[in-house]
Amino acid sequence: MPSTSRIPAYRLHKASGQARVIIDGQHHYLGRYNSRKSQEKYARLIAEHFSSKKNNGTHKRPKVTLHAKLPINQLILLYWRFAETYYVTDAGPTTELNAIRQSLRPLRELYGQTPVAEFGPRALKTVRQKMIHSGLCRTVINARINRIRRAFSWAVSEELIPSSVYEALRTVAGLRKGRTEARESEPVKPVEIDAVFAVLPHVSPVVAAMIRIQLLTGMRSGELVRMRPCDIDRTGDVWMYFPEEHKTGHLGHVKSVPLGPAAQDVLRPFLNRDSESYLFSPTESEEWRVKHRPPYHGRQRTTPVYPSELKARQRAKQSRKKRRSKRPKAEHYTTASYRRAIDYGIRRAEREGIEIPHWHPHQLRHTRATEIRSKYGIEAAQVFLGHARADVTQVYAERNLGLARRIAAEIG
Repeated sequence: MPSTSRIPAYRLHKASGQARVIIDGQHHYLGRYNSRKSQEKYARLIAEHFSSKKNNGTHKRPKVTLHAKLPINQLILLYWRFAETYYVTDAGPTTELNAIRQSLRPLRELYGQTPVAEFGPRALKTVRQKMIHSGLCRTVINARINRIRRAFSWAVSEELIPSSVYEALRTVAGLRKGRTEARESEPVKPVEIDAVFAVLPHVSPVVAAMIRIQLLTGMRSGELVRMRPCDIDRTGDVWMYFPEEHKTGHLGHVKSVPLGPAAQDVLRPFLNRDSESYLFSPTESEEWRVKHRPPYHGRQRTTPVYPSELKARQRAKQSRKKRRSKRPKAEHYTTASYRRAIDYGIRRAEREGIEIPHWHPHQLRHTRATEIRSKYGIEAAQVFLGHARADVTQVYAERNLGLARRIAAEIG
């Protein structure tokens, strides 16, 4: 008679590739090895087995929890499968998915084989220290540690791990400014208007229009790159752009961006296309870039070009064309490619001897916010930039929308 205190092992049946557990001499096949379904079935059989046994007093029945020996790697895998279906929109995965991947990487590298039940506050601090040594700033580290805790919270909600594990991790406070060796990030500051307009001649007309629109409206880059004619209501004096996706969309908030006369003038040349097409095309920018590529100013060659070298050049050129043809053509800019396009314009200006301080698109939003706040007040800046609050009433939202329309009509 087997001891009731011994937990039958979760094992691989090599012949079939299934997970198997032997309970009281009986073989139970659980499904594909290491799959979530087999793990759940295993835990259920174990729980049912011990609940059916009567304790005779000589052995204390062990407290069996679902996946008591679940390793960190398995938890990460299960959470990632959930995240792939949760952090996604009709346009594809959100940026949060990549942030989760970056956050869980040091956890996997340091404690991948460690059982979840043995991962506590000190282990979480060790993961955090690895992030500090990698050079990440304090705010990014705090955000990544919170994402790790979120994975454990999800596992608790799915009854995969005991709640005590997550509650222990919650005791680790975030890094405080001036009380840690982690570096501080530079605050995002407004960009000078002169620096913005100095870049415009050195980028494509498409990117130049994007910069102007973001400067006029203060919208986020993610909202800007996905503008389509069908998302713009052009019935009134002030047009209204309703982004298909935005930062607070998952909370049920509706985002609207007012477009005044100046913004309308910038957008008109891009509205003569299919209503479902994106306004700003990377393909059009690439065509412009190739057409306006600066000439090569290197030293002229004095030696003749031999036939073998000429053939090698032709093969290299064909290889480049073949690689480019296989690349998927993007329908619209991403926030990253938009930022790179601005960097390209700044470097292009520098090659022509024009010094421009480096800036990024998010600074345009800060520039607009600073201008509106100084002219209309902090409430107007909050309204115009679309900073949402969960407890705002519908009446207050309508009043804010009217204020946003008035600001757009006056300044752009």
